Amino acid sequence: MGVSARVSFRDFEAGGHKDRLLQFVNCRLLRGGRFLAEDLWVENGQVRDPEKVFFDEKRRADVQIDCEGLILCAGFIDVQINGGFGVDFSSVESHKFVEGVERVAHELLGFGVTTFLPTLITSKPDVYHKLLPLFEPRNGNARGAGILGAHLEGPFISAEKRGAHPLENVVGDLGSDPAATLLSMYGSLEHVALVTIAPELPGAMEAIRFLTERDIVVSIGHSAAGLVSGEKAIEAGARSITHLFNAMRSYHHRDPGLVGLLASKYISGDLFYGMISDGVHTHDSALRLAYRTRPEGLVLISDAISAFGMGEGVHRLGEQTVRVKGFHATIEGTTTTAGSVANIPFCVRRLVKAAHCSLEEALECATLKPAQLLGIAPQKGTLALEGADADFVLLDDSVTVNATFIAAERVFLAD
Repeated sequence: MGVSARVSFRDFEAGGHKDRLLQFVNCRLLRGGRFLAEDLWVENGQVRDPEKVFFDEKRRADVQIDCEGLILCAGFIDVQINGGFGVDFSSVESHKFVEGVERVAHELLGFGVTTFLPTLITSKPDVYHKLLPLFEPRNGNARGAGILGAHLEGPFISAEKRGAHPLENVVGDLGSDPAATLLSMYGSLEHVALVTIAPELPGAMEAIRFLTERDIVVSIGHSAAGLVSGEKAIEAGARSITHLFNAMRSYHHRDPGLVGLLASKYISGDLFYGMISDGVHTHDSALRLAYRTRPEGLVLISDAISAFGMGEGVHRLGEQTVRVKGFHATIEGTTTTAGSVANIPFCVRRLVKAAHCSLEEALECATLKPAQLLGIAPQKGTLALEGADADFVLLDDSVTVNATFIAAERVFLAD
């Protein structure tokens, strides 16, 4: 039996493909860190092994989708995004908060993001209690990118290295019962995927162990800690460093601080680190240094704020006012950098230029690496194995998004 139909990805309409075997052809498939001249086979929203299809089931595709020579890679996963398009994930001012989250999720599809972690900056307990129940994990669809839970960036951070986080909300001590302190602050951990903690705080190690025992990923950051505190945090279960170089002690040859973890002799397993490669937060030389030291751990993040997608002007970040000029966002009346207004495709391009790495390697920093950090690979972040979610993006060589697919349904098409 031959193929029943062949269409361009531009004419591939959503819906009506349940139980149909789809074959995405004429693409450069990112798999195993390389672009391959292979097809992507999908059925019921999941990747199929072509050998099983051909030799075991003896089937042919019901529909072939022509990708017109574009790059086909797993959808981007943004583990740190504070908002966008006028929506601030740390704000409870608007009675239309849920609609705002949905708006961001929908707009992210146009940037190839198929999964993200809404990030709340350092806030008061009532903010967490009100907002965390609204971030229930879900798969993406035509309405927007999927949510894996929330990233809580604080409030257990260093006052000295708080960056744009409001000082009045910083909590510098987890007390004699860190577990009780966490639960009192957040209200519930049910919808929490990742927490950023400064490891030097009293009670931090107990808090890290408590969170990791509940399968919540811990990242260390907004910290004045030295290297030894960082190593102890990793030993306690932390897996990542929050926006490396930013909001932490600068590298020093006698105590390299958290930056030194990249070359620590005591860390032999996985260690990930987020980086904002927007040309503002991190110098190209620092990007290059980090990537060459520990390329397997680099996770690209946008760290986008509500001003992302809104152009220059005055915007909100939690309880603070932010002014945006060009790609630079600062707290009103200061020179303090306040998150980013860059997108993931831009950060991928910038990493290639700064680190002198291949496009394949840079793309994995926005797909496979964040999935590994969150423990969701190979279900997401890769298209290498049978049963992986068929969430992917079609890109040209300049990392311009031509189309985004979730469960193999087209959810965005560029004009």
